[in-house]
Amino acid sequence: MIEVFTAATGYLNYSDLGLGPVALDLGFFQLRWYSLSYLAMILLGYWYLTKLIKKPGAPMSREHADDLILYMTLGVILGGRLGYILFYKPEIFLTPIEIFKVWNGGMSLHGGTLGVLFALWIFARKHKLSYLRICDYIAVCVPFGTFLVRLANFVNGELWGKVTTVPWAMVFPDGGPEPRHPSQLYEATFEGLLMAAILWPLFWKTDARYKPGFLFGCAALIYGFSRFSIEFFRQPDSHLQWLADQTGFSMGQYLTMPMILIGLFLVFTAKKRRQRVEPVMGSDSVA
Repeated sequence: MIEVFTAATGYLNYSDLGLGPVALDLGFFQLRWYSLSYLAMILLGYWYLTKLIKKPGAPMSREHADDLILYMTLGVILGGRLGYILFYKPEIFLTPIEIFKVWNGGMSLHGGTLGVLFALWIFARKHKLSYLRICDYIAVCVPFGTFLVRLANFVNGELWGKVTTVPWAMVFPDGGPEPRHPSQLYEATFEGLLMAAILWPLFWKTDARYKPGFLFGCAALIYGFSRFSIEFFRQPDSHLQWLADQTGFSMGQYLTMPMILIGLFLVFTAKKRRQRVEPVMGSDSVA
């Protein structure tokens, strides 16, 4: 362990961890951890969804779940990329070829969320299914994505936090010589692990899945409050530092505010929407 600490500062030096953005380099082809995180997110989310819909009162069949995976994939990738450009770097639209270079800037979780919600709306409308109940089931799968993507951010050595003197601070290669908060790990913990610790028992141990919008609202609140709080420790993008300096809040916090309000509305009105649930498969209703 002594070798991973810099003699000059006494803080953990990220470079000594031996991490990097490339998981596999064949010379003619590179597989990046960021891409792997999205692939794992989709596969794990699909696997878990097939487990969720086996419970009584599922809003979709296995065939629907198989079809949904394509909608979800397109929603998270297109929404995530376009969201990053719209919210953080609209000048990329001036050079359209840059839109497809997802490694240049990356993706936005807020944009990915909007993309998925739009894809789910199209899917529910096409198959005449309950939009809010589908969102509830997908929300329970979200922790896989938030956890893995934030870990990928850490492995890439990007989106680090502000300068600090806490004992667990790290010196990041592109963050200057000062030790910084490993805010990617904060986000992986609260946006991923904490969300799973709350949503999964709610689904399996309570009747929350019979209240349309409740689980979705809980996910929005957990992510919203976690992201809003952690943004105080995360270094804003350099070209958006002015927003934090002038208003006290970062772009990430402003984008999170509507999510918190929507989450509060869905949670506190969910009980009114509860009704007799007619499962997609089978004939038995669920109270």
